Amino acid sequence: AGWFRRLLHKPKPSSVESLKSSHSASSSHSSSSSSSAKSSSSSGTSLATSSISLSPVSAPDISASDSPRWDKNYDVCICHSEGDVELVEELVSYLEGQPESFRCFLQLRDAVAGSAVVTELCDAVQNSHCWVMLITPGFLQDPWCRYQMHQALAEAPMANGRTIPVLKDVDRKDYPRELRNIYYIYMALKEKSFRQIRDTVVRYLQELCRSSTKRME
Repeated sequence: AGWFRRLLHKPKPSSVESLKSSHSASSSHSSSSSSSAKSSSSSGTSLATSSISLSPVSAPDISASDSPRWDKNYDVCICHSEGDVELVEELVSYLEGQPESFRCFLQLRDAVAGSAVVTELCDAVQNSHCWVMLITPGFLQDPWCRYQMHQALAEAPMANGRTIPVLKDVDRKDYPRELRNIYYIYMALKEKSFRQIRDTVVRYLQELCRSSTKRME
């Protein structure tokens, strides 16, 4: 009889504990479902992303027959002092020997005999896309070099890659004040500097082609 009474009075599980147990099971199921959904979503996003392929932007052909490059007689005009002729001839030989076959204006070679110096210098600037200023101690002392530099700056005051200052054996403090808003190439290793000049000219001509294409569109 005693054990029967204890069985009748045995407490039942509380409703709170029952709710906790139910909630725990539900939460576990929900978490599992959420994790599965996230995994599926992540996988879907990954697949979607991997299916997108960005086509590379091809560089314009600066040597094409319809390239605005041919609108001028020269790609590069080299402004230099008489004492730097040997170095300039090496630079011109390098540029003209590149796959792009750059057309360079070299004053001692290309100036018309009998023409006025001022006329030749101005024509060289106006008929060239880019101007390399080989700034050496001799350049700083040569009034004709400074004259040609000023002509180039007047032709393209915002620079935009056309004026290419190249420093050699000149301290930064002696860099012409007129060019202070233009980055220069410092010639320490000749081969590296020649390559930088070539790359700068290529970038300018490519941008010229892009701008021309946009205007036509």
